[in-house]
Amino acid sequence: MKTRLWGVLAGIIMLSFLAVTVTACGGTKKATARVSTLAGQSGPYGSADGSGAAARFDHPDGIARDAAGNLYVVDAFNSTIRKITPAGEVTTLAGQAGSSGSADGSGSAARFIYPSGIACDAAGNLYVTDFGNTIRKITLAGAVTTLAGKAGPRDSADGSGAAARFSNPTGIAGDAAGNLYVADTFNSTIRKITPAGKVTTLAGKAGSLGSADGSGTAARFYYPTGIAGDAAGNLCVADTLNSTIRKITPAGEVTTLAGNAGSPGSADGSGAAARFNWPLGIAGDAAGNLYVADTFNSTIRKITPAGKVTTLAGQAGSVGSADGSGAAARFSHPEGVACDAAGNLYVADTGNNIIRKITVSE
Repeated sequence: MKTRLWGVLAGIIMLSFLAVTVTACGGTKKATARVSTLAGQSGPYGSADGSGAAARFDHPDGIARDAAGNLYVVDAFNSTIRKITPAGEVTTLAGQAGSSGSADGSGSAARFIYPSGIACDAAGNLYVTDFGNTIRKITLAGAVTTLAGKAGPRDSADGSGAAARFSNPTGIAGDAAGNLYVADTFNSTIRKITPAGKVTTLAGKAGSLGSADGSGTAARFYYPTGIAGDAAGNLCVADTLNSTIRKITPAGEVTTLAGNAGSPGSADGSGAAARFNWPLGIAGDAAGNLYVADTFNSTIRKITPAGKVTTLAGQAGSVGSADGSGAAARFSHPEGVACDAAGNLYVADTGNNIIRKITVSE
């Protein structure tokens, strides 16, 4: 991939290989997806606030939407959190471009280290996964605190607040009860954080890579990234290096919803017949559909509740930056996706340094 952050990840994964020899939309009819550019300009990276094409991003990653229609974007390589109003006005909510670190504080006084995932709760608070191995909370006023974990070396430990440890967490999602769920990527586990900040391991086993379905610690993942909840309380996970989409019940039972572990590619189809290539971002809707940023294919995929996979926008193997409908649109390694109640999708088109909007009609 042509991005710095996942270049680092790819390098670490290669070293691992040597050592041992990742909202109501949808319907039942075939959808028409019209892709447009909401903010930023394809090509040069930067950190400018402004309206629409005047704004600049540097490797936008996670994306979330609040009840008022605002979008929040993790601007990973700027180490900032950006806000986009429904009118397309971009501002910097927290962090300072070019100044990475791990410091709590308000607005530009806060520091992040390559933040990745983002989620929004009913009160408008944001929760961000920081590649510095912490989970951060941001209030509506832009005050940043550390909810769980401690900045520093990667590790895996359950516990409350600063006693917990993570290993490069990426995706994050919340439920109606105020719990958070984190894809703890380099530990290959899924973690749960209660509103009080108590961290436990829901599924997977730290340091044990694989693709096995099963309950709790019997399940295995291979560098999971994106995570999203559904209306029934299940979690759906983009199990990136397995090139699969996994489902986790509230009881911690893990199954494979779509894709075939160890078989990357790009194929529409049902269940194990479908193929993905480094799926990263994932979002769910009230109807039970999922939308996946299929990063190395540079496409946006749709998965029905029955596990049928189709390509909603973009064309596998064709990287670019073009607005248009369905397969005529082009993306460059998109990583984040969010959905609104009107049936629109929002995509962090990472390699292009822009935010895209997909208007879906039946």
